[in-house]
Amino acid sequence: MNLAIHIEHTNLKPECTASDVITLCNEAVEHGFYAVCVAPYFVQLAKKTIKKSDVKIVTVVGFPFGYNMVSSKVEETKKAITAGAHEVDMVMNIAAFKSGDIASVQNDIQSVVTACHLQNKLVKVIIEICYLTDEEIKFACKLCADCEANFVKTSTGYGPSGATVEAVQIMRKYLPKQVKIKAAGGIRDIAFARALIEAGADRIGTSSGVKLVLDTEVQNEK
Repeated sequence: MNLAIHIEHTNLKPECTASDVITLCNEAVEHGFYAVCVAPYFVQLAKKTIKKSDVKIVTVVGFPFGYNMVSSKVEETKKAITAGAHEVDMVMNIAAFKSGDIASVQNDIQSVVTACHLQNKLVKVIIEICYLTDEEIKFACKLCADCEANFVKTSTGYGPSGATVEAVQIMRKYLPKQVKIKAAGGIRDIAFARALIEAGADRIGTSSGVKLVLDTEVQNEK
């Protein structure tokens, strides 16, 4: 398994600096990661640093809690794409979902999906599995699929827990084949990363990308 091509090399820490983003981008190019995932503020810097590399730029919208107004999410999405983002990871309105306001959740997702697809960009919906029951994960996946999201993503990394193999299995079972899965949150070793991919994850969002590929190289040499 070529782990690197699944990795979105991520730094979404609030104290992240421009220097950190430049390092992140250079590491992604060096190790052949699929993408970097950075805050909207740093998208232009990532584009400038990556230059003509094949590494994609991913950013976040409504991050990390998802309860922003729909209009602000759409505007944030448009500005991120203009700045150079290839993909947008939006946080579902978890508060509305847990309140049973499904019409608002659908409008939230659909509005950002439409903004992305009009510009031929991919969109992932973060459902934050740590706050959801198995049945709620299933229902959230249906909403994302109905809105034609390209991916459903497990976690922001800011909840009390992140990705799990069990949640990815549920997601893969109930999502249509064309809707892919991004696992994120707490992925720091190759065994866990591989288990998530085997369970159905197509992408791995992690700040430990370099460690994962170096550990893989060491393991392959044994």
